[in-house]
Amino acid sequence: MISILFVCHGNICRSPMAEFLLKDMVQKLGVARNFHIASAATSTEEIGNPVHYGTRNKLAAYGISVAGKTAVQMKKQDYKAYDYLIGMDDANIRNMRRIAGGDAEGKIYKLLEFAGSRRDIADPWYTGNFDETYDDIVEGCEALLKHIKEHLQ
Repeated sequence: MISILFVCHGNICRSPMAEFLLKDMVQKLGVARNFHIASAATSTEEIGNPVHYGTRNKLAAYGISVAGKTAVQMKKQDYKAYDYLIGMDDANIRNMRRIAGGDAEGKIYKLLEFAGSRRDIADPWYTGNFDETYDDIVEGCEALLKHIKEHLQ
């Protein structure tokens, strides 16, 4: 089983978008049973809050539900529990390393690294552009799946 934790600042926009997009992708590929996919925040600001309406609406347009998801914070023990801990921007990566106590096993990545880019996933909380965020997350998730497939063979 491959375990993936997506992480952003509040766990209401980008990381749940990535979580539910990737869950949908692996379901459609018929390999969902091989994955455990979740998301979390680096901050405590949104803990317990539901997914932002912009993310809910964007995913719903593709038939993807986020029902029941509420924001949780990344914990130190998540580093041992997950194979991939994937942040959305440089600030997330710094905070993830702080929470985890470093990255001794090289498990922390920025999502678009898998697509050969150092770009951040723009935070739609500030930009209001959920379309751009969605497109970047699709690009990153497709590249992540390709990376995983190549490293399993």
